[in-house]
Amino acid sequence: MHGSGLLFNFLVFLSAAVIVVPLFARIGLGSVLGYLVAGICIGPWGLGLIKNVSDILHFSEIGVVLLLFLIGLELAPRKLWPMRRAIFGIGGMQVLVTAALICAAGMLLGANWRIALIAGLGLALSSTAVALQILREKNLLSGQMGRTAFSILLFQDIAVVPILALVPLIGGAHLDGVSLYSVLGLLAAIAGTFTACHFLLRYVFFFVASTRLHDVFTALSLLLVAGIAALMDMLGVSMALGAFLAGVIMADSEYRHVIESDIEPFKGLLLGLFFISVGMSVDFGLLREHPLPIAALTLGLLALKGVVLCVIAALSGIRARQRGMFALVLAQGGEFGFVVFGFALAGGMMEADAANQLILAVALSMAVTPLLLFINEKWIEPRFFPQDAPAADGLDDAESPVIIIGFGRFGQVIGRMLMANKIMPTIIDNDPEQLERVRRFGYKSYYGDALRLNVLHSAGADRAKLIVLSLEDAEEINQSIDLLRREFPEAKIFARAYDRGHAMHLIDHQVDGYSRETFASALEMAEEVLIELGFSEWRARRLKEKFREFDIETLNRQVSVRHDEKALISIARSARGTLEETFAADDRGKSAREEE
Repeated sequence: MHGSGLLFNFLVFLSAAVIVVPLFARIGLGSVLGYLVAGICIGPWGLGLIKNVSDILHFSEIGVVLLLFLIGLELAPRKLWPMRRAIFGIGGMQVLVTAALICAAGMLLGANWRIALIAGLGLALSSTAVALQILREKNLLSGQMGRTAFSILLFQDIAVVPILALVPLIGGAHLDGVSLYSVLGLLAAIAGTFTACHFLLRYVFFFVASTRLHDVFTALSLLLVAGIAALMDMLGVSMALGAFLAGVIMADSEYRHVIESDIEPFKGLLLGLFFISVGMSVDFGLLREHPLPIAALTLGLLALKGVVLCVIAALSGIRARQRGMFALVLAQGGEFGFVVFGFALAGGMMEADAANQLILAVALSMAVTPLLLFINEKWIEPRFFPQDAPAADGLDDAESPVIIIGFGRFGQVIGRMLMANKIMPTIIDNDPEQLERVRRFGYKSYYGDALRLNVLHSAGADRAKLIVLSLEDAEEINQSIDLLRREFPEAKIFARAYDRGHAMHLIDHQVDGYSRETFASALEMAEEVLIELGFSEWRARRLKEKFREFDIETLNRQVSVRHDEKALISIARSARGTLEETFAADDRGKSAREEE
């Protein structure tokens, strides 16, 4: 098999990831550094198993696109709008101040102001992929530090487009064919695309979901991301930014959770491929030729950005203990730096030696970031902040305390009762037509499968106080109980029971509460029948309650022998006789009281 074959490359990537990444994660260095080291090992300066690094790096950027789309899914417009000051205020300050300081430092070292400014703009950008992956792994995205970091990263993604437009002007090139009308046309095309998506996508997802073909639904989710990213790329806009905006559009959709669970595995693999590609792109030959300048450039970049970010962290009110982590997460160069310097090199605005050194410094800064974070967590934070234990980060928007899985005639009664008491449940159902109806009544409802763990996590099952299983299928309820007990042991589980046998199964699996679907309604009818036969309302109600208590007691006795038919029949006959005696004794007591 030829080394450049697709299958060979696929096997090499998977083998490197499976061998190296778990090892690094196990020793506490994180998966990002594991992927980077795996890339170094199989790249041109390691074993030399992969040669076409630039092509793979370009393809693997889809992982970054998927990551930004998933982040957008978590930020509905009502959440994004309050962040506007942080995005443009804090994010803008970081980019402008960092670029100005790097430009000034370059000019002091003798660089031409044009090259120094291009370098400043490119190095001011951080790695969205590295930073968000680290923040997600450490569960910090929802806290103040995570929100501030995300605001900066989002502004940087927005700033890529004007930076790429400025680079030719800074380099002294002339832009032919660029006018106010072309810029306005570009903005109109972008606005039109997302307006159309906002109004049409929901109906497209509804149509595909109605077919119950989950594979096609997954394909539609991937088509949405890839299509919008490709369109934005053709319009000259950052693919990652386009994917993020697409995610924001779908954030309020009832299909959000299932889209997230569909894309998550692809995002993980492609993002891992991106990190491996970055590791392969480290040019150790250039590092061997210019070790001191490149080391100084890399360390200077981390130090200068780190100082700026520490100041921003202090001004933003981030706790002292977290400022070091905040600075280290964002201090490295970013994947868009590759784009900026490659663009400047292709346009003749920067010499090859300077561009390659800057690209290598960016790659090295990304590679050492996980290691620096490990050192910070193990030795620096415990030594300098021993008493300032980090508080748990709160949620940006508190999830519902109750999740109802299955919203048919049974679940709707529970939902109405909760809503009447001002408790907004989260509804999960796999019937798009049913969801379309209940959304009109103000319910927070999402399309998804109860047996898919990613859907449950996305819907907030790990934070829910109580999960109600009111599905139509008893076997699906049984499987869901096993999954919920294993994955969400803290949540209380209440389940719908179809009959006596199913109730025994639920008791045996120690659910926190159950309700036999027809039991309560049958008792209500039995009470009405007794009244019609001449019993007083008080007497019929008393008999009903006694029967309920006795039946539940008998049911609990039968659980241990529910697979033994003879034992079940024996207990049932004994219970019936005891119940008849109880009612007879109650009648005798009633007669005696009447005679007195």
